Amino acid sequence: MDKVQEFETQRPRLFSLAYRMLGSAAEAEDAVQDAYLRWHGADRAQVVAPGPWLAKVLTNLCLNRLTSARVQREEYVGPWLPEPVRTDGGELGPLETAEQRDAVSMAMLVMMERLTPPERAVVVLRDAFEYSYRDVAGVLDCSEANARQIYRRAKQHLTDGRPRFAASAEVRSDLLSRFLQAAAEGALEQLEALLADQVTVWADGGGKVSAARRPVSGRNKVARLLIGLFARWSAGVEIAIAEANGEPVVLSWEDGELTAAGFVEVGEGGVVGVRIVRNPEKLRFLADQSRGLSQNA
Repeated sequence: MDKVQEFETQRPRLFSLAYRMLGSAAEAEDAVQDAYLRWHGADRAQVVAPGPWLAKVLTNLCLNRLTSARVQREEYVGPWLPEPVRTDGGELGPLETAEQRDAVSMAMLVMMERLTPPERAVVVLRDAFEYSYRDVAGVLDCSEANARQIYRRAKQHLTDGRPRFAASAEVRSDLLSRFLQAAAEGALEQLEALLADQVTVWADGGGKVSAARRPVSGRNKVARLLIGLFARWSAGVEIAIAEANGEPVVLSWEDGELTAAGFVEVGEGGVVGVRIVRNPEKLRFLADQSRGLSQNA
């Protein structure tokens, strides 16, 4: 197997790693391409195992990107949300358990922003790729004891303030169906009944399209906002349900262009969060995936 073929066998796993680290499909693809250039220029005789070698190179490339990304996100216009990725084609690896799906959910990727770059790397390597602490230490060039400490600290950050509630797929599907129907029909009372008291909507337009620049919280405010959005979308908009980031996503298509991707987070008391990605740059990858899947159907 030549170097190109050997790298291509690793590409899906590398993309999955980079996306979990960066929360951006576009940046993940760029990082994987940079890893390929390093691989292409490496002395193959010095590479004992391609998988671990590439994982270490890619992780360090992502760590560098995360450091600069923090500055960019501080200047971002409005709420920042991760770039959604279709997962019904296995793009992020196996998502067979609730834990695996939760790890790539929009809510969790937003939570991951709380972590330092090394903390994020340790969590991804340990939880998603089942690296031992010894292997994590090898990737980050730290001691095994330090890797354990970083992991414990990171998991604590992710646990703090996050309610422990896991709705079944059936419950989420039923609630989403009733949620969409009430919003589309403008049924304020029915919609409010599906929302938790402190429900919040985040809309990521990136300053490129119209979107609320601050989170909107509270049952009545959120219900009125969502009904207003659906009223605006009623003409000439095709609504479809797909799977992205291991959970249902509501896609809004206008004249063949993907204009919004909405995620509904279910918790105790009903819908606790709605995340709407409208930034066209963040929808490009998802739109290309969706078109590809429809052509292959």
